[in-house]
Amino acid sequence: MKEAKSPILMVDAIIEKDEKIVLIERKIEPFKGMLAFPGGHVNYEETIEDAIRREVKEETSLDVELVDILGVYSDPNRDPRYHAVSIVFIVKPIGGNLKARSDAKDARWFKIYEINPNKLAFDHGKILKDYLRWKKEKRTYWSSR
Repeated sequence: MKEAKSPILMVDAIIEKDEKIVLIERKIEPFKGMLAFPGGHVNYEETIEDAIRREVKEETSLDVELVDILGVYSDPNRDPRYHAVSIVFIVKPIGGNLKARSDAKDARWFKIYEINPNKLAFDHGKILKDYLRWKKEKRTYWSSR
């Protein structure tokens, strides 16, 4: 009998405040040393909302409030390790002080319009471009379009 495979469920966060967003420097492979949005795996029996709050807290020390869902990114090649499907949230900080933790080597605020999307890990450049469009159009996106 053939073993069934399923994609891995992930979450990512765009944390914005005053025209700046938080990016982390990855401490581990893949894309070690590159910038990315905070995020990670959804644990078994965990909601995606709880997962994004936990992942942001683990990587940035920030508490966040969910604002919207930017989109769902499901390209099977978005992560070189496995087929990862990510739900990308737009969140705002409501507490804590920005400090890298967990698998983030560094966490900093970056001016949104000065970030080079081609220098981001995974498909986060596409996600950033979609977010800039979202700021004008307020609609969701997904990786197959």
